[in-house]
Amino acid sequence: MLIIVVSLKYLSFVMRADNAGEGGILTLMSLAGRYASDKKTALVVVIGLIGGSFFYGEVVITPAVSVMSALEGLEILAPSLEAYIVPCAVVVLTILFCIQKHGTGGVSKVFAPIMLLWFIVIGLLGFRSILASPQVLYALNPSWAIGFFLQYKSLSFFALGAVVLAITGVEALYADMGHFGKMPIRYAWFTVVLPCLVLNYFGQGALLLRNPEAIKNPFFLLAPDWALIPLLILAALATVIASQAVISGVFSLTRQAVHLGYLPPMRILHTSDMEAGQIYIPVINWLLFIAVVMVIVTFKHSSNLAAAYGIAVTGTMVITAILSCTVAYQNWHWPKIATVTILTILLCIDVPLFTANLIKVFSGGWLPLLLGLCMFIIMTSWKSERFRLLRRLNEHGNSLEALIASLEKNPPTRVKGTAVFMIRTTNVIPFSLLHNLTHNKVLHERVVLMTIKTVDTAYVHNAQRVTIEQLSPTFWRVVTRYGYKETPNVENIFYLCGLEGLSFRMEETSFFLSHESVKLSKRPWYLRVRGQLFLALNRNALRAPDQFKIPPNRVIELGTQIDI
Repeated sequence: MLIIVVSLKYLSFVMRADNAGEGGILTLMSLAGRYASDKKTALVVVIGLIGGSFFYGEVVITPAVSVMSALEGLEILAPSLEAYIVPCAVVVLTILFCIQKHGTGGVSKVFAPIMLLWFIVIGLLGFRSILASPQVLYALNPSWAIGFFLQYKSLSFFALGAVVLAITGVEALYADMGHFGKMPIRYAWFTVVLPCLVLNYFGQGALLLRNPEAIKNPFFLLAPDWALIPLLILAALATVIASQAVISGVFSLTRQAVHLGYLPPMRILHTSDMEAGQIYIPVINWLLFIAVVMVIVTFKHSSNLAAAYGIAVTGTMVITAILSCTVAYQNWHWPKIATVTILTILLCIDVPLFTANLIKVFSGGWLPLLLGLCMFIIMTSWKSERFRLLRRLNEHGNSLEALIASLEKNPPTRVKGTAVFMIRTTNVIPFSLLHNLTHNKVLHERVVLMTIKTVDTAYVHNAQRVTIEQLSPTFWRVVTRYGYKETPNVENIFYLCGLEGLSFRMEETSFFLSHESVKLSKRPWYLRVRGQLFLALNRNALRAPDQFKIPPNRVIELGTQIDI
């Protein structure tokens, strides 16, 4: 599994599908839908959102099961310490989530040496055990695995549900490309992580050959008695760091979902001046912390969580295989026979793993499925209801060109300065402009209709970011484009406009924004529930001035009531 799934599938094949260095299931969705027809795009979006939802389910369980499994070494040290495992796990994870605001870069300066030491230690422990029972190396012969499957057909199928635990976090490798880069991940895996993991897994097998009773905890029993406490401490630190990988991955996934319009705007903080991919999202960090703590307190033991683990991971793996092969065929123009062959091979591995884990549904597997379902409902509800709102805002039917011509011919009272009206769609009259004319009956001497768009690429070059069009002697249209990995900033937009000949002075500019008070029209109960969810998300969404870095003292909000 380490070779086929991690090394070949993800690091050699899937990681080729990056969008300006960004990875993750939503990146695959965006790439796969770029050249697809409308019907196929809709299917790709649904598949991608399901995969993203599975990843959210995985992220909640991974820190809990990792930290608890490490701290359960306390039972070997002293069985009476078992009662302290859950409280210690909560304390450790609290510290981990508290330091997230310092960013991946700051955290990695502490974590990197610890992880290097961790892999060296577990590799040496495994090597020491292999020397004591070298016959374990017979397992390198694939005939043993084939014979096991032929002799124990039912048992071997159920065993696949446990095998997947050896490749947990593989999806986070792909999602974390934007944080660490493609080549550092590959170098670390092939030079350090893979060799040490193989040695340790074979070492545990060798230990079980010598002492079958060590099955209760073969990892910690690899160490001599004097090294148990240092190994316990090192394991706790290592599992915390492993949890960091999936937390960073969910930050990246959430930012993509926000910019692609599947989650409401939220505060995204950049934690590095050098790496745009290093971010921190406070609301996601603390919601995830609450969910992880609830899972730990509810399940209380890593073996219970292990039963819940696997469905989300393998479900995401199946979807990743489908989308990555779609990208290979449509975007990279690989031969159809080659992509179909690769997809068949990948699914022959991923589908049995997913099917084997389905038996865990009633023993805890319902948890990631429930979490994934909740995230899928949230993302689809926000996208569909937001589309419904925008359609209602744009259906008044008035012509922008006719309004501008009328205002130029019979202008209202003009005042000094520049008015920037934020507009979501070009060629549509913003409600804020209509309300300003209706109630204030004035117009600034220069009017700019500004649209900020998010495109399906990670970055947009500054030379292509701003498009300026003069609609009349006093009206201008400015369209700006940002990648889903970027954060819009009006000061940067003004600077780029100045290079194109349209200069602004912030102290002489007023931003007019529409504030919609949304009400639900009569609809079936299930659509009303979805509408209520949208209203709750909309009330707590990041406001436009904070989203676009507009100085608060330059903002004027004009409200309107909309029924959807």
